[in-house]
Amino acid sequence: MDRSKQLGEERILKLILKFSIPAIIGMLVNALYNVVDRIYIGHGVGSLGIGGITVSFPIMLILMAFSMLIGIGANSLVAIRLGQGRKEEAEGIFCNAFVLLIVSSLALTVIGLIFMEPFLKFMGTSDQILPYAMDYLSIILLGAVFQSVGMGMNNFIRSEGNPKIAMNTMLIGAVTNIVLDPIFIFVFHWGMKGAAIATIISQTVSAIWVLAYFLRGKSLLKLKLSYMKLKLIYISKILALGVAPFAMQIASSVLNFIMNKGLNTYGGDIAVSGMGIVNSIVTLMIMPIFGINQGMQPIIGYNYGARKFDRVKQAYHLAILFATVIVVIGWIATRLFPEQLVYLFNKDDTELISFGVKAIKRNLIFLPLIGFQIVSSNYFQAVGKPKHSAFLGLSRQVLILIPALIILPKFFGLDGLITAGPLADIVSSVLTGIFIINEMRKLDNLHKDIVANPN
Repeated sequence: MDRSKQLGEERILKLILKFSIPAIIGMLVNALYNVVDRIYIGHGVGSLGIGGITVSFPIMLILMAFSMLIGIGANSLVAIRLGQGRKEEAEGIFCNAFVLLIVSSLALTVIGLIFMEPFLKFMGTSDQILPYAMDYLSIILLGAVFQSVGMGMNNFIRSEGNPKIAMNTMLIGAVTNIVLDPIFIFVFHWGMKGAAIATIISQTVSAIWVLAYFLRGKSLLKLKLSYMKLKLIYISKILALGVAPFAMQIASSVLNFIMNKGLNTYGGDIAVSGMGIVNSIVTLMIMPIFGINQGMQPIIGYNYGARKFDRVKQAYHLAILFATVIVVIGWIATRLFPEQLVYLFNKDDTELISFGVKAIKRNLIFLPLIGFQIVSSNYFQAVGKPKHSAFLGLSRQVLILIPALIILPKFFGLDGLITAGPLADIVSSVLTGIFIINEMRKLDNLHKDIVANPN
């Protein structure tokens, strides 16, 4: 069976498992890039090192935002075009995306290196944490182009029906990072710089793997020099469909900036480092959901383009089920083993451990709702409705969470900061439910029309 046609013909459950399991494994492994850095730095450098990565994270999110703007936007468009049988146009979009990934990442490297120190100071980074952040971030920025190509182009491997190869892209990079981190930190004693060097070497390996896949000639989509001339019509459509995940990442960067500044104001360096640990734990728990999203996106996009709306709805419901099971398991772990989760990062700093445990219990209380909210927002992305997706994604971070992070601490101090997240989780989930119920009704009506008028 043609690798793309399988998306419209195989059983949905089989497709979800086939595409999502490799993506989940890949995303979990990929999450270890930052988590492993924080674990090794927590033991090898200390709490200030964890703080250095935490305050660097908003800038790293901006790098990822541009990779997602182009990679996910183009991937959504390519999946729909393949479903419509327009392969040549899909290939042109693919090649334009490749050029955009390189150009945007190089520009971000230059801008980031110039404004890194003033930006970190503007974010309220303390004098104690600043040198750690500078050491780490200066090297990460140099590897932005490799991260962008590896992360952005990997989406297309999945779109053309090769989820296992897409998983291997992330697996190879993350395993390389896990191996190099302890060598550079504990053997060579390179500290923060060692962790960053391990990360960019790993990202380079992933980028080489992705490019080799498309250059060997066995891929459905080809990297053709003649298609790499940028076309405004392709660029505008890529950016339009990629704006939702891009906006969510930028909002996440702003969110992290506001959170870090508040933590520094109301809790000091310990609070900044402690929330860095909490964020790492959250990342490990929600990354499988992004894996499910990656697995379901080509399935939903292809079938929506092929007007097989019953299959679209079935894929969405299964994705919600699997995502909810995952976050409930994670939520149970945070209720039963909060101390052990913090010990992964640091066993010696009692003040850090005390704050970390409190923040885990409070901040993740409504974790079971997150699966539904993330998958539903991504559904609209997959069917080519970026405005809906952007609104739902931003409703949590911009409309609810950012105002809560600004207002609540004025009345409740540090407790207000770590309570803002649960408030945003429950309100945004209700809002998402309203949107998705309406969308499912529309799908039912479209399916009935096709059954009644098959021609």
